[in-house]
Amino acid sequence: MNKNFSRRDALKSIAIGSGVLSIGGVASSFAAMNYIDNKTFLNKPKNNIKHSVCRWCFQDIPLDKFAKTCASMGIQAIDLLKPSEWKTVEEYGLVCSMATDDFASIENGFNEPENHSNLQEKYRGLINKASRHNIKNVIVFSGNRRGMDEETGIKNCAKGLKPLLKYAKKKNVTLVMELLNSKVDHPDYMADHTAWGVALAKEIQADNFKLLFDIYHMQVMEGDIIASIKKNYNYIGHYHTAGVPGRNEIDDTQELFYPAIMKAIVDTGFTGYVAQEFIPTNPDEILSLRKAIEICDV
Repeated sequence: MNKNFSRRDALKSIAIGSGVLSIGGVASSFAAMNYIDNKTFLNKPKNNIKHSVCRWCFQDIPLDKFAKTCASMGIQAIDLLKPSEWKTVEEYGLVCSMATDDFASIENGFNEPENHSNLQEKYRGLINKASRHNIKNVIVFSGNRRGMDEETGIKNCAKGLKPLLKYAKKKNVTLVMELLNSKVDHPDYMADHTAWGVALAKEIQADNFKLLFDIYHMQVMEGDIIASIKKNYNYIGHYHTAGVPGRNEIDDTQELFYPAIMKAIVDTGFTGYVAQEFIPTNPDEILSLRKAIEICDV
């Protein structure tokens, strides 16, 4: 896979985050401490983190092979799968930890009233399918600003999401809006700060609306990752990882110290999924994934 391949490219092709500085060598040593080879680790997983991984980052590996490999290393779920892919991962004892489908658009979301009718209809269908597969999370997006002010965006998103959330509640489904950076990867995206997402959650006041706190994206936009998690954990239903800068491996080549971040997440009592969303630079992509799981297994 082209390592310059962006998530936007991947999401389109499948139709569709002040961090703590790494002390030299600590993160890689943490992984190496447990890692022996591609299949064996010294210590059993601690199981304080429910591990997932985003499919699009490893999409050059056939899904059935990828699901089998993930299951063998203690990963419990795969993120950002379409309905046509759910059955494949279920066959290996995994679940889809975040559902999506062809119509889900980062740029064209709930902040634009003219999108509401179409999105509500299509999301009802996806929610129904997710419910039948016992999938708990469905991803939603704010959309791009296109000159819209923050308050109007919040009001519009709330108006479009509230009826859908009532429907999703009956189906035991949570709608999760992802926070993305508008500085590097998604120019003009509206839900680009934690404060904006929290304000939206307060406006909506539904227990089945949560934020997807992407650690890579929020480090790019605002930093202060651990403090933000501790302050806002009640509004967060899901996490994504990646290294900063570059969105690559979460080792000592980047500025975030993921063991401390994961410990902060565990300390909040979080019971949802943490999904790896880094783009591997190592030709041995599975080795990079294994090391990331080890780093996050606190």
